[in-house]
Amino acid sequence: MCTAINYKTKDMYFGRTLDYEFSYGEKITIVPRNYNFNFKYQGNNSNHYAIIGMAHVDNNYPLFYEASNEVGLGIAGLNFVGNAKYNEYKEGSINIPQYEFISYILSNYKNIEEVKEALKNINITNDQYSKFPVAYLHWIISDTNSSITVESIEKGLMVYDNPVGVLANNPNFPIQLFNLNNYRNLSTKDPINSFNNQIELNRYSRGMGGIGLPGDLSSMSRFVRAAFSKLNSKSNEDEISSVNQFFHILNNVSQIRGLCEVNDSYEITIYTSCINLNKGIYYYTTYNNHQINKIDINKVDLDKNNLYIYDFLDKETINSQN
Repeated sequence: MCTAINYKTKDMYFGRTLDYEFSYGEKITIVPRNYNFNFKYQGNNSNHYAIIGMAHVDNNYPLFYEASNEVGLGIAGLNFVGNAKYNEYKEGSINIPQYEFISYILSNYKNIEEVKEALKNINITNDQYSKFPVAYLHWIISDTNSSITVESIEKGLMVYDNPVGVLANNPNFPIQLFNLNNYRNLSTKDPINSFNNQIELNRYSRGMGGIGLPGDLSSMSRFVRAAFSKLNSKSNEDEISSVNQFFHILNNVSQIRGLCEVNDSYEITIYTSCINLNKGIYYYTTYNNHQINKIDINKVDLDKNNLYIYDFLDKETINSQN
């Protein structure tokens, strides 16, 4: 279970919560321009856009959860079990295994327009990477101006404009978007009494315009909560204010240990990420470390061919003032 958003102030910010009951061993990873992607069907590519994101690195290969490239395109993959359907290899198509999808798109394309054009010919295949099971996902893709949702389902590869810049898990994106109609009464302002003009009903608290905003942990409810929070959020446009606000929005949908039981364990928000798509800066916090950590793609030599891999800092840092 995860939630992803984009959020625009002066720059565009993009990121997600990674919610699960265990970790695969995440590392913040930078792929420089000359790293050789040996794609299963599309061959070698050692001259491409540089990429930064969170990945599990296996045998020097980055399996990205979410990432962005140096020209401002970002992708996050979220669980879509029960709806996602991948295909066999298809002659005449651009065949991309699901585990290569993020790397392939980010290494080759610079904006949503280019991605939309490429997706007309892309076939996402059901190939498994090494010992890892196939991950059944759908994706939110964002550039510095807009976003789309991509779902490979029974009826084909569906590409939807995403006007709210939010994605959660099941059900399909059109259903999530339509469900917002049920919450058109929500407001950031004090509500008027539309119950009955013969009864005096008092506003006994601030925030009553938000009564009805779902507070449970389901993906349908998280989508609504994230959309309401993001679309009504106000922030200064400087970097620190924007990044702080981004984390506040996603904290509103974070998973707390003990509230979502899964196979004798509990789902938690393992980490929350925020990428400045304009500047290539990756920020993250973890369940055990609330300090915002930062890695800048521009502070390494992007013309090399080796991965830059950074430890996942998951130990709480507390500032003692006395």
